[in-house]
Amino acid sequence: MKILMLTPYLPYPLLSGGQIRTYNLLKKLSHKHQITLFALIKSEEEKQYVKELEKYCHKVRVFKRSEKPFTLKNIFKTIFSSFPFLVIRNQAEGSLEAVRREIAQQDYDLIHAETFYMMPHIPACKIPIILVEQTIEYLGYESYAKKAPFFLRPLLNIDVRKIHHWEKHYWQKAKRLIVMSEEDRQFIGKELNKEKIDVVANGVDTKWFAQKPRSLNSQPTILSVGTFKWLPNIEAVDFLVKEIWPIIKQRVAKAQLLIVGNAPTSKVISYGSNDPQITVAGRVEDIRDAFQSAHVLLAPVFSGKGTRYKILEAMASGTPVVASKIAVEGLNIKDGQDVLTSNKAQELADLTVKVLNDKNLWQTLSANGKKFVSQHYDWELISQELDKIYQEIGDKKI
Repeated sequence: MKILMLTPYLPYPLLSGGQIRTYNLLKKLSHKHQITLFALIKSEEEKQYVKELEKYCHKVRVFKRSEKPFTLKNIFKTIFSSFPFLVIRNQAEGSLEAVRREIAQQDYDLIHAETFYMMPHIPACKIPIILVEQTIEYLGYESYAKKAPFFLRPLLNIDVRKIHHWEKHYWQKAKRLIVMSEEDRQFIGKELNKEKIDVVANGVDTKWFAQKPRSLNSQPTILSVGTFKWLPNIEAVDFLVKEIWPIIKQRVAKAQLLIVGNAPTSKVISYGSNDPQITVAGRVEDIRDAFQSAHVLLAPVFSGKGTRYKILEAMASGTPVVASKIAVEGLNIKDGQDVLTSNKAQELADLTVKVLNDKNLWQTLSANGKKFVSQHYDWELISQELDKIYQEIGDKKI
């Protein structure tokens, strides 16, 4: 089957959940389909990674968007546009015309768009479109707007309403909508026919994570993971450091907090500067090193929907997980058996300390996590679910 895939990022290197997902699905499906990838980039340096993607794609083309989001041009265009900032920020000169020429010259069976804000890059056509929503964008921005300074809230609320409008518009326009969990499906199903919504969850390369042997730090180490280009991750680290960490430090004197994730903000970096027991590592070359050295992953995420990579990767590594309930939402994990959850700072601290002090509990969570992920969330299984949808939609091409 001939597929045109559009992504708002180059799916390599693996710095974000979106990149991890797209790269692994390309890798697993490349031998079944001829996939052409059109991707947005922010800098010319990213072109060096195209060769890696050409291993799995028939053709790769990239289009440059603005390197920094908050440019005067982007802000000015957003003010006078019906599109939200998120769409304007992801516009790339020449991409719409390039897609128009591509589908006119090639007989594609379907178009696969990652995120609703890639949909404006697709001209009117009769080719079936699959839209993948890795998260429900307006919910994340809505949460951010509520916590923003009061003088910014009116502007942010206008943009949130724009996001919601266009997300819903493109959900309806797509032939099929793919989401990350049954909870996301039920939520969107309030505004869209559930029959056109499919769940294709995120996954893990379990064999790759198993290749790295465990090498625990000498001091009890709590790990926080997440790219800081996603607002819920910033909120989670703030909550962890301010509300949970002081309790843990008081009870485990030598505890260390390791914060890992691409593009840490200046505020996140300051946490490491102000506390000798906190290390802000930022981006790491091999995420397995972080998981295999830590005693527990702590993930107090309270907003946003979509990807759950930090949870799945920790489990694949055999690292016990303590998390908020929304952080494991949609994974069908058994609380108390596979992970430990709570939404309160005191309880999250108590559970973390319990894992650090109880060797039997640590070993049980480690073993159960590995088993659970290998049985339900390996990329081989996940890619088969997406392939079924490809086959169904492609076979019904008009």
